[in-house]
Amino acid sequence: MSLETEPESIPQGPFPLPPSADEQVEWVEAVLATPGVNVPREALENVAPFIVRPGDMLVRSTEGGGQKVRDGALRNLRSDSGEMLAVVVRMHGVGGSVWEHNERISSDWHSAANPATLREGHHALPRVTPLVRITAEGRERTFAAVETVAESRETLIANLDKAAEVLTKKDGHRTFNLKEDLILNGQKEPGLYIAQHVRIQEEALVDRDGNPLHPQSHWQWMAVRGNNRTKQRHEIFEVTSAEVVTGVPVKKIGGEGEHIIFDANQWLTRLSELLNEDYAKVAADIGRAELEESSRGFRAARVAVVDAHLVIGCPTPSRLYRIAQMSNRHDHVHPPLEFTPNDRGRALGRSVLGFYAAQGVLDERTAEVLSGAAPVTELDEGAAVASVSELRDIRSMRLLAELFPKDRRKQLLIRRALSESPPSQLSAAEVNRRARAWSALTSESYPYPWNPRIGEVFQLGEIRDGVRASGRPLRELLDVADTDDDAFEELIAYRAAHWLAAFDIVDADRGSLTGQQTDDDDGVKATRVRRTIRNSLNAMRNKRSMAVGVLRELASAMDEGDRKPRKVGVTGEPLIEPMSRAWFNREFPKESGTRPRTPAPRRGGRSWPPPPEEERAESRSAGTDGSDVPVPEAEYRSAGSHQADTQAFEEHTTTAGPRADFSAEGAPGAPTHAGGAHPFMARLRRLAEDAAALEELTDRLTDATAPGTGPYPLSREDADHAAQLLFSTSTGLRQLTSRMDGLAEPL
Repeated sequence: MSLETEPESIPQGPFPLPPSADEQVEWVEAVLATPGVNVPREALENVAPFIVRPGDMLVRSTEGGGQKVRDGALRNLRSDSGEMLAVVVRMHGVGGSVWEHNERISSDWHSAANPATLREGHHALPRVTPLVRITAEGRERTFAAVETVAESRETLIANLDKAAEVLTKKDGHRTFNLKEDLILNGQKEPGLYIAQHVRIQEEALVDRDGNPLHPQSHWQWMAVRGNNRTKQRHEIFEVTSAEVVTGVPVKKIGGEGEHIIFDANQWLTRLSELLNEDYAKVAADIGRAELEESSRGFRAARVAVVDAHLVIGCPTPSRLYRIAQMSNRHDHVHPPLEFTPNDRGRALGRSVLGFYAAQGVLDERTAEVLSGAAPVTELDEGAAVASVSELRDIRSMRLLAELFPKDRRKQLLIRRALSESPPSQLSAAEVNRRARAWSALTSESYPYPWNPRIGEVFQLGEIRDGVRASGRPLRELLDVADTDDDAFEELIAYRAAHWLAAFDIVDADRGSLTGQQTDDDDGVKATRVRRTIRNSLNAMRNKRSMAVGVLRELASAMDEGDRKPRKVGVTGEPLIEPMSRAWFNREFPKESGTRPRTPAPRRGGRSWPPPPEEERAESRSAGTDGSDVPVPEAEYRSAGSHQADTQAFEEHTTTAGPRADFSAEGAPGAPTHAGGAHPFMARLRRLAEDAAALEELTDRLTDATAPGTGPYPLSREDADHAAQLLFSTSTGLRQLTSRMDGLAEPL
């Protein structure tokens, strides 16, 4: 072991320097003197520079007078294949390496059981064998470590890099951003590491003096558990597992040139000093977000030191690899029991509320009420309220404000609690996760929980900076919703979905409903309507009088013992018959659940993705006799091309009827066409159909855009461009509305 520097053990910053040479030797000797330890000395010497305050885990042995590891720092780990002895250490966060033989990524390697020739671009992992050495007495001894042989240094690096790459693709379903969680909260669970010796088969090149340019063997401590955490920590430190094992380029640790430092005592010292300097610069000017986001030292501070379990002994070392594999396999085949969607949403929401309370931004009483542990009447605003609907509304609106805060402090705290991206980069999946937590916690105020997806009603651009409702009492909003646009919109946006779900009038679209039926009003079986919550709310927006009546009736039903709500008439007055899902779908049909707007084409004139074949077949435009005329597929393929659109309009006008004659001999406006089949109306009908199809397509893409389902369908640039097009188009259409009266014959 080469120790060319004698650094101080306590640095001026969060990143520790390697222990002194004497401390490392003392620790290695103490570990080897501990009963049950049979790890090689070289493996301990390799990891010693990464151990923080190694002397803290040592005690004086009562037997030989030397030191050993204290019992409290030892762990006996058992699996179906055997047991291992591990020591619990505090390790520099850059320590450890990814494990190429991790169970989750094994299918991405060429298997040894595959007799076919290795294809180009594929990798085959070297065989893992027990580490066997000949002792000074000439006897063969198996150690608690494994060994592999790499063809070359390049092969070793390529395998480690590929392992890290594949781990990213097969990270499994996570409801949070692991890297951001480590940056914000640090690493809570220790990883498990075993020692692996790698021999390089190819002879190293030599310099002019005949010295080898790189070592012929390397030790690594590979992550049996915690592969993804190890990989993400390396990314935060801006190094790779391959570099930790085979040497770090000097330019990555503040130096110049292309040479590589192989001795961890040297490169780890320079890395920690560099990060401590970087951290100090940000700490001196805390609050500047641009510094915090760009500072490697600031981002890595919470993983500067992590807990780790190092396997240092095994009573059956020849089976160590199998024991470690079984431990890894068990974690992936038998994961912890999962919550139901509603319980998971509530747990997420409660974790946020608890974090707020711990940080002093939410009082304990309010946190208990919002978590469901205390009645709403304990809130100041609920103390004098007796109405059930109003009490439920007070709690739901407070939850909404806490889960989508406007306050900058709370925005940072909820980001830490849920391990999210920065507000400007908040994804649809992260917004929906918060919405589900809000919806699930809100449902706790009702007799029966609903599918938390009912809460996914927000537009990403509107929600990134938080939500601030008007704060007006529910009773006031219901009283003025007929004439007050803001009151009506607030009821639809933040109340309607939950109220409808509470009485089983709507539910979240879970996928195909083919073959599923429900009782219609007349007692007959009717096929259920597949629609999104957003579509139902838009349909209510388009029938305001009835929608207000429905909301008032639902509130009354809550206040009267959660009775069955009644249907309402076209003017909103309550009727006698009970309200049902079939009635709602008939009175607020799916076809009306959209607002007039045009599709957002991709640049270059091609929309993405093209509509399904059945949508193209269903899309029609009216002919001169009122019949349906198919819209050419070319119009879908080039919806954003003005030239193609104009040409299609001209062709349609020619086939649909006589051209408009705006001569003095004609009518004051355009000539009258039988059945209202003027080309303008044909174009308008097609516009409405296309807008409805676009919204349905957007809803499907939103549902499909989740972690682990594949790439996002739009780039950030395309999404911003689409939003601009939709806004400008909807503005233009609203302006056209006021001009319709001037195009019609006088009354």
